[in-house]
Amino acid sequence: MTTSRTHTLFSFGTLMDERVQTALFGRAVPTSPAALAGYTTRPLKITDPAVIAASGLDVHLILERRLGASVDGAVLHLTDQELAAADAYEVDDYTRRRVVLSSGESAWAYLDAKPLRPAERIVIVGDSIAYGRCDSRGGWAGHLAAAHIAGNEAERRLFNLAVPGSTLADVSEQTPALLAARRPDTLLVAAGINDSAVPLAGAEAVADGDADADGTAGFAQLTGSLDALAATALDHNARLVVAGPAWLDEDRTCDYEGLRFTRARALALRAFLRAWCGANHIDHLDLWEPLRERSDLLVDGLHPTAEGHRALYEHLDALGR
Repeated sequence: MTTSRTHTLFSFGTLMDERVQTALFGRAVPTSPAALAGYTTRPLKITDPAVIAASGLDVHLILERRLGASVDGAVLHLTDQELAAADAYEVDDYTRRRVVLSSGESAWAYLDAKPLRPAERIVIVGDSIAYGRCDSRGGWAGHLAAAHIAGNEAERRLFNLAVPGSTLADVSEQTPALLAARRPDTLLVAAGINDSAVPLAGAEAVADGDADADGTAGFAQLTGSLDALAATALDHNARLVVAGPAWLDEDRTCDYEGLRFTRARALALRAFLRAWCGANHIDHLDLWEPLRERSDLLVDGLHPTAEGHRALYEHLDALGR
């Protein structure tokens, strides 16, 4: 016999309406007052006829970040089936993610499906590609910073704390001490290609198709690093966003500073990140496509040129904002 779990969901809009609850869940669900700090709301036009019929409204609210603000609402206590019904009710502009309420309790909430659009204060961590190597303008992160801050010079900030050569293990260890002073609402982790590399001593295993060296099984150790980053982000009530990896030209970068980078390993890392993010309700921004088969946009088969960084930024901007 399967026992349904109880889930806590923070609502700040139509899901608090008993008529909507009855339409979705067949009952008025248990609720308790709650507040969510660090957020405000803005109106969102709804066009889905079923959602309009259930709520009686064609304008709902959606959350966006605002330092010092707070949103009043309620915590709904839902079964597995009721949470699934709530997911189906929310239109594609929303996605369910973890937040920390003013009480300190963790709960689900429906956030903007574009993870960088509602952001105010962004911290980027990662490796040399996130750092902007080979682009004097700061790479894709520099373009993102310029566009983000220009939208609201008084309130918006972006801190690029990427360190060349970093792996996700390095990032998960270094990041906790960096966040408090910067008060981020969004932690953008650029999953570096370094996590797909193997020492040259292991290159023969990769060439022979060794599953541990060339498949997703070889990335199982990254789960702990990603779990730690998710916990760090939640500790700061920040939204975790994982980006990458980018395409590489294996013919030009098969032997780089004692490491071997292969497309198969990079693709396995991409699949692993996508699966982990999906299983943990974390945003994944895929950076593979803009450089695919564009070796001319890579300096050394690995690091983007200035034009390559611009292509990465434009792709990330379309996905995230």
